[in-house]
Amino acid sequence: MTTSSAGLTAPFALARFRDGDAVHLGLVAGDRIRELSAVDLGAADLNAFLGRPDWERLRALVSGDGPWMPLADVVLTAPVVPRQVLQAGANYRQHVIELVVAGLTQDDTRTPEEARAFAAKLMDDRAANGEPYFFIGLPTIVVGDDVPLVLPGYSDVHDWELELAVVIGTEAYRVSREDALDHVAGYTIVNDITTRDLVFRKDMKEIGTDWYRAKNAPGFLPTGPFLVPAPFVDGGDLDVRLDLNGETKQDGSTSDLLFDIPTLVSSASQTTVLLPGDLLLTGSPPGNGQHWRRFLRDGDVMTGTIEGLGTQLVRCVAEGAAAATPAASAATGANAS
Repeated sequence: MTTSSAGLTAPFALARFRDGDAVHLGLVAGDRIRELSAVDLGAADLNAFLGRPDWERLRALVSGDGPWMPLADVVLTAPVVPRQVLQAGANYRQHVIELVVAGLTQDDTRTPEEARAFAAKLMDDRAANGEPYFFIGLPTIVVGDDVPLVLPGYSDVHDWELELAVVIGTEAYRVSREDALDHVAGYTIVNDITTRDLVFRKDMKEIGTDWYRAKNAPGFLPTGPFLVPAPFVDGGDLDVRLDLNGETKQDGSTSDLLFDIPTLVSSASQTTVLLPGDLLLTGSPPGNGQHWRRFLRDGDVMTGTIEGLGTQLVRCVAEGAAAATPAASAATGANAS
């Protein structure tokens, strides 16, 4: 696969690239990449750097004569090594309105227009008086787009959910909304793959949702290809688009978030300590496969782009059509130091 910085507008970003069985941290500037040593970082590893990010230190390297390589000559993997993955559900206003309307219009006492007005009021009330809904994912399923997405054979309804992901910097615990962005190191792209028929338990409906089974198969969190420093990103107003085999399926903006990034970081930190390098997913805009009644198949190619953060390319293969181990081994590599 040819690695490209297409869609990356920041003067520099971080990435991680493969060299045989090893994974190295790199600095990306335009169409070039160079390996970053602990001396370059001024820190022992990526997460230690993110805990006290010194972006000016890296900016000084961009104009240097260091060991630069063409970006097209390397294979990138996930740009982060999270210890925790937190995910915000039902956080795009228009997306949730569509879901509510789809349910309400089954009741013929409401017209579609009445159902939409009811759903819009419901979401506005939630944004004003409610709080974010979080669940957790496994950091071991974080992979790069350097391996195919193996679609487990136990279901035919694997779905896409392109999301902006916050990368935590300085440790955050019970921080205020006003101080929350001080704890954000940067942003990256995540495709939160979901097996729809496993979301709700059929054996005991009272239990509710089962996010563990629905979202945590090997490789179900393609991430990257870049970690873009927070100073270069306005996370509150970014275009989010996913194309499936060249056809646009999701096309939204983070300006439609019910709970914005400072609120998400602050709210998540009230319960647990957010650690440097952790991922906080912000939700997915309308246009999932469930909406289109079209789910992922062998041979599908997803192209996910978030404004300024680059482009992610994910190739899908049916289980059995390719070895199921690459995603698992990639996860191991993605979480290596």
